[in-house]
Amino acid sequence: MLYGTHVRLEPLDHRHVDGLAAAAAVDRSLYQWSPIPQGRVEATSYVDTAIAWRDAGSAVPFAIVRMQDGAIIGSTRFFNLERWAWRQGHPRYGRQNPDACEIGYSWLTSSAIRTAANTESKLLMLTYAFEAWQVLRVCFHTDARNQRSRAALERVGGKFEGILRAHRMAADFIARDSARFSIVAAEWPEVKQKLRRLLDQA
Repeated sequence: MLYGTHVRLEPLDHRHVDGLAAAAAVDRSLYQWSPIPQGRVEATSYVDTAIAWRDAGSAVPFAIVRMQDGAIIGSTRFFNLERWAWRQGHPRYGRQNPDACEIGYSWLTSSAIRTAANTESKLLMLTYAFEAWQVLRVCFHTDARNQRSRAALERVGGKFEGILRAHRMAADFIARDSARFSIVAAEWPEVKQKLRRLLDQA
């Protein structure tokens, strides 16, 4: 569990299914770029898949919960957890924690858009990744057409790396081009200060 002032990130579980379905049903037009669960059946499948990835050691999924009223307002996760093959004798040899990861599958209900929820969620996750796991890089991908998401990633300090062509499935079930962003460990102190400033202004 990761706690902030505005949101907390709870390990995703079946108890979140109804809340996720309700959060996603508010304004479906928000999710034209990513497949978001619609209805209880899809939300159940969404949670089942996330838990399977977690149990396989390839993801750490969360429900985003608003502190003010306990409402589930979205979901996010760590995934693509990379553990590099360091040579014996290297200071990072034998690590159990990831050396790099991705933050994604992130979405919010309409009432949480343009609030502190996204900024604080990213701050909580990046803090955990860089300071607890001590990763060297955190990556983000979004549909290349999704200007709102790309602007949000740049706003929180992500550096644009380029376009990956035919990278993932889009919400319209085509092979989408993905815009790739990253933050590396050397940039984290500055990014952390920026995120805190943004939260103070929220």
